[in-house]
Amino acid sequence: MNAADSQWMALALRLAERGLHTTSPNPRVGCVLVKDGKVVGEGWHERAGEPHAEVHALRVAGKQAQGATAYVTLEPCSHHGRTPPCSDALIAAGVKRVVAAMQDPNPLVAGQGIAKLRAAGIDVESGLMEAAARELNIGFVVRMSRGMPWVRSKVAASLDGHTALNNGTSKWITGEAARSDVQQWRARSCAVLTGVGTVLADDPQLNVRSESGRQPLRAILDSHLRMPPTARILGGGALVYTASADAAKRAALRQKGAEVIQMPGTNGQVDLSAVLRDLAQRGCNEVLVEAGRTLNGALLKAGLVDELVLYLAPQLLGDAARGMADLGELTQLQQRVELHWQDVRQVGGDLRIVARITKEK
Repeated sequence: MNAADSQWMALALRLAERGLHTTSPNPRVGCVLVKDGKVVGEGWHERAGEPHAEVHALRVAGKQAQGATAYVTLEPCSHHGRTPPCSDALIAAGVKRVVAAMQDPNPLVAGQGIAKLRAAGIDVESGLMEAAARELNIGFVVRMSRGMPWVRSKVAASLDGHTALNNGTSKWITGEAARSDVQQWRARSCAVLTGVGTVLADDPQLNVRSESGRQPLRAILDSHLRMPPTARILGGGALVYTASADAAKRAALRQKGAEVIQMPGTNGQVDLSAVLRDLAQRGCNEVLVEAGRTLNGALLKAGLVDELVLYLAPQLLGDAARGMADLGELTQLQQRVELHWQDVRQVGGDLRIVARITKEK
């Protein structure tokens, strides 16, 4: 592979990004067809159930696809799902070479697409710009490999790490630009997860107020079904995970359009791991947690958070204010939650830090 290959794969990745908010539960994929040094077709997967990136690119290229090289950000599929196999379409079009950024982690594909192309006499190479391709579909990769979604926790806090005054006042710590930026994280997420404490305190909707046209699932952890049926988050349907068997309360929430799922864990609380596995089985690749210190702390202590998105405002709220996560008292440094920086930038008057949890000590 050479510099020209990298140039065309970079274009394919930019095309794939156009499906950032719309392809779930499918991966975001882009494809570029190149012949004699010129692009003859390009496309990206726009929505689940609609044609894949390769099919869009082949339709644009028409007969020019014969003898072309296809640059695709994910191994072409080899199975019949809601659409026919893309590997068959590339073979039928007479493509002579395929460059894939990465192998598909979906067990239904997992190298079979590449094998089918090679069996048809097509030259196939894989691994070009793989890190960028994996990052674009990190939730899909994690869901396919470990049966869990990628869990991203959003926290808005003061510079000294507090999310609200001790009396609960928190509107607004961060500025309008930061709050607008959060909409993009919601839009790319398959589900927004919160706790009943946040619902009772703020009565949020946790919807996407943008033009993406897609709303994530709203999931609420409510171990004892304390949420009133009048809560705004129930508008348009929501998932309520509970440990309670109270039939009357469950029925009242169902009448408001909620799906109530009983998942008891220990100490009368909801089983957090089971909730995330259930969301993964529903096709959720990325889950955005927007909650208070109790749920944030519980998820962190259980090792269930993959990434933090921290918005830090240039202000100090003092020692008595509420913290980001209730981790209890740590008596040894080995108990700390270690992070590594992914991205740091200023958003309006606030600082946005994206940090990954270090899983291995």
